[in-house]
Amino acid sequence: MDSAQLVKLAVTLSLLLIVFGLGLRATFADAFSLFRNLFRRPHRLLRAIAAIYGVVPVVAVVVALLFDVPPPVKVALLAMAVSPVPPILPGKQMKFGGSASHAYGLLVAIALVAVVVAPLAVDVLGLLFQRDVQVGADTIAKTVAMSILVPLFAGLIVGRYFHDAAERMAPWITRLGTLLLAVTAVLILVSAWPAIASLLGSGAIVAFALVSVVAVAVGHALGGPDPEDRTVLAIASPMRHPGVALAIARATFPDDALAPAAILLFLLVGTITTSVYGQLRLRAARRIPERA
Repeated sequence: MDSAQLVKLAVTLSLLLIVFGLGLRATFADAFSLFRNLFRRPHRLLRAIAAIYGVVPVVAVVVALLFDVPPPVKVALLAMAVSPVPPILPGKQMKFGGSASHAYGLLVAIALVAVVVAPLAVDVLGLLFQRDVQVGADTIAKTVAMSILVPLFAGLIVGRYFHDAAERMAPWITRLGTLLLAVTAVLILVSAWPAIASLLGSGAIVAFALVSVVAVAVGHALGGPDPEDRTVLAIASPMRHPGVALAIARATFPDDALAPAAILLFLLVGTITTSVYGQLRLRAARRIPERA
C-alpha cells in the first residue's frame, strides 16, 4: 500500500468516525425530521431542495458560462453544485447555532434525494456542455451510503440501545476522527498545493467565492423564519461532498488532472465563506439578548 492509498484510507476512516460520532448523539427523530414533517410542513424540505439542487446549480452554470476560467474550474463548479452535502456538516451547523434536528434531517434528506437528483443533474450538465456523461445512481448511492448513511445509522442504533455508553463514547470518537481528518487534510493540501497554486491566478477563487456567497445568501433567504433553520440551510447550500464531486468530475473529464485540485480549492473557499457567515450569525445572536 503506497502513501496515496494510506491517505485515502485515513480520510475514509476519519469520516466514518466523525459521522458515527454524530450518530451517537442524534436520534431517529432527528434523522428523519424533514421526512417526518413532510406533509405537515413540506415547505422546509422543498425550500432546502430548491436552494441546494435548484438555485445553486443554476448559479454555478451561469458563472461557468460567463467567467473566463480554465476547464478544471468549470468542472469543479458544476460537479460540486450537483453533489450532496458533506457528511461532517452537522457539527459545523450546530457550532454556529443551527438546530440539531434540522441539521441531521437535512443531511439524511439531501443524501437520499441526491441518489435521484444528482445523476439527472449530471445529464443536464452534459447536454449544456455537449459531453457524453453518464454517472449512474448506483455510483452516487454507494458513495452516499458508505460515507453518510451507514456510519450515521450505525451510530443511531448504538445510541438508541446503549445510550449511556454512547454518550461517553461520542466525544472521544468525534475527537479522534477530527484529529485524523485534520492530519490527512494537511497532507492532502501539501501534496496538492502545486496544482492548486497553478489555479490561483486563473479567476478560480473569484468564481468559487461568488458561487459560495450567493449560495449562503440563498440558503439564508430560503431557510424560513426560524433563525436556526436559516443557519443550517445557509451553511449547507455552498458545501458539497467532495467524494461525489470527484466521481462526477472523473466521469465528465477523465483526463483532467487539475479537476481534483479545483474541487479541493472550491471546498476551501466554501469552508471559509460558511465560517465567516457562522461567526456573523453568532454575533447577531449575542446582540439580541443585549438589546432585550
